[in-house]
Amino acid sequence: MELKDYYAIMGVERTDSLKTIKTAYRRLARKYHPDVSKENDAENRFKEIAEAWEVLSDEERRAEYDEQWKHRNDPRFGQHSRQGQQNQHYHSQDDFGDIFSSMFGRRGAQQGPQRTRGQDFEIEIAVFLEDTLEAHKRPVSFKLPVHDMFGRVVQETPKTLNVTIPAGVVDGQRIRLKGQGTAGTNGGSNGDLWMVIRVAPHPLYNIIGNDLEVVLPLAPWEAALGAKITIPTLKDSIRLTIPAGSQAGQRLRIPGKGLVNKEQTGDLYVVIKIVMPPKPDEKTAEYWQKLAEAHSSYDPREKWGKA
Repeated sequence: MELKDYYAIMGVERTDSLKTIKTAYRRLARKYHPDVSKENDAENRFKEIAEAWEVLSDEERRAEYDEQWKHRNDPRFGQHSRQGQQNQHYHSQDDFGDIFSSMFGRRGAQQGPQRTRGQDFEIEIAVFLEDTLEAHKRPVSFKLPVHDMFGRVVQETPKTLNVTIPAGVVDGQRIRLKGQGTAGTNGGSNGDLWMVIRVAPHPLYNIIGNDLEVVLPLAPWEAALGAKITIPTLKDSIRLTIPAGSQAGQRLRIPGKGLVNKEQTGDLYVVIKIVMPPKPDEKTAEYWQKLAEAHSSYDPREKWGKA
């Protein structure tokens, strides 16, 4: 069995991307479709194009075909091809008509134009972390593409919707708005609009699951003696007591001040970071020296590097 050169049939290179092959397919399919073409032998040409597209549009089948093409001159190739024929799936003209009728709006002898559902459309919505705590409405503007019968974008229609962003949304979450996508054809239903949530990075908080984490800078004496510090949360501010003798990296939990979801509200964790003052002057250095002498027996590296 002769192995057809599907790339030559499509007029593309073997290294071309799927996007390039798809463009070539649409151009050729439009030219040779039996319902619209006046070319000689259009029907057979269209079947060849459809057969090539069916193979080259599928990543796995394209890879198998490329491998076969490499060994097409191998004397054993014909034998393997014959053995594989019984497992091949062949398509009739009617099969291809079914596959492509939705694209070309093909008319049958007993039926009207094919109803085609509109395409889904996806947009990204930026949401601030504070906005995730409660459901809220907001206007969303975008341009909805309008396609012709061959799937090409012929214009873009501006559209604005007043949408509800539910409480507890997370980054990457997809929200479906039924029927707000591109219009269907010949009475087909509209596609859907999918909103993809993108939570904007916050200058203070890190997100850890449903909890939040904020780094709190402390002077050495605040960590040593304890202090009361005002901590900002997503909704308000609270006074937090820092225990005397707090250590760098220590985490203090503030319950119920994290993110909200359907099941629970997360917590806010305050992570202590001890910040040294600038290079000390002579008098300040004297105080540090006295502190060092008062704690001369203390070894901060006593267990450091030991198993």
